[in-house]
Parts: sequence; structure tokens; C-alpha cells
Amino acid sequence: MSRKRNEQVIDSWIRGEAADSHTGTLHSDGVNLFSYNLRIGYRAKSGTTVVADYTSPGGGFRSMTTSCHVGKARWRADHVMHPTVFENSKFPRW
Repeated sequence: MSRKRNEQVIDSWIRGEAADSHTGTLHSDGVNLFSYNLRIGYRAKSGTTVVADYTSPGGGFRSMTTSCHVGKARWRADHVMHPTVFENSKFPRW
């Protein structure tokens, strides 16, 4: 698997494909989207995508890099959730 730009990783996740960014900080297994080791997104079998709002305005700021990853993914996702709701949802981990 070749290393990609962040936008390409998000596009791959939307399609249900695994991908890693050129720095390795943003990656997807095709179902989950991760910023470092934090799951920031989930793709359901139906293709619906959900992103947790780990940004300062979203109430779940973790880091500038994670905030940047979420900012790029949120515009492509079908739904954006508060991080607490996302973490307590019954999305399968793997």
C-alpha cells in the first residue's frame, strides 16, 4: 500500500479501502479512520460515514494534527458527532 496525501486517505476511507498518509499519522483500515491511534471516523457496511468532532469548537480537542484530520474528513462524511456520543456509540471497533 503506497503512502498518500491526507485527502487521498479520506477518499480511500469513504470508498471502504485501507490507506496510510505519507507521514503515517492519518490512516484507515477501510472501516475506521484514525488520527494517530485515535479513531476519528467509522464507515458502516451501508457506506454511511461518521466522523467524531475532535476539534476545539466540537468539544473534543486532542491535538492540532487531529483537529486538521477531522477538519478534512468532516466535509466528506455523512454525519459529524460530538466525540462523547461517537465514543459511546455501538460502532464495531474492527
